[in-house]
Amino acid sequence: MTDYTSLPADLPVPEDDGAAAHLPGMKLPHLELQATGDTTMRLDALGAGRTVIYIYPLTGRPGTDLPDGWDSIPGARGCTPETCSFRDHHQDLLDAGAVGVFGLSSQDTEYQQEVVDRLHLPFQMLSDPAHRLTRALGLPTFATGGLTLYKRMTLIVRDNVIEHVFYPIFPPDLHASQVLAWLRDNPL
Repeated sequence: MTDYTSLPADLPVPEDDGAAAHLPGMKLPHLELQATGDTTMRLDALGAGRTVIYIYPLTGRPGTDLPDGWDSIPGARGCTPETCSFRDHHQDLLDAGAVGVFGLSSQDTEYQQEVVDRLHLPFQMLSDPAHRLTRALGLPTFATGGLTLYKRMTLIVRDNVIEHVFYPIFPPDLHASQVLAWLRDNPL
């Protein structure tokens, strides 16, 4: 059984391929995504202030195999530790000026709701199984095991415009503290 809450010591480090360089300054599109909690979230209506949207490939689920070779794909492994880190730093992120935190992947809402329940998340997860945000913003993806998945990144959105992008992200389990440090170093 794979332990989804920890990371192997020999994970490959993702390299910056420039696939997110165009994002700062872009407005979020008029796009509604299904959220956990039986709601939808309109991305261009997040409101004033800063919102953190961390985007990740695939959250592992106990009893479900990950795609073959998952640990050898740079940036693939670590979605559960990253999510737990955002959970553990949620109040700190809000105290540092974020008005909201969301996780986003191409997994369906039912899958995302299981993650929210299992990991006791204080924030909603957004589902984009049709990759509409990929098409709207040109977000980087990768393919494995017959799936197209988002590459791991985090968007800091301010007043519906992408203010800052973290990409690539490594190690994922420490990423929420990197976002927290950036928020504290860049107060409004």
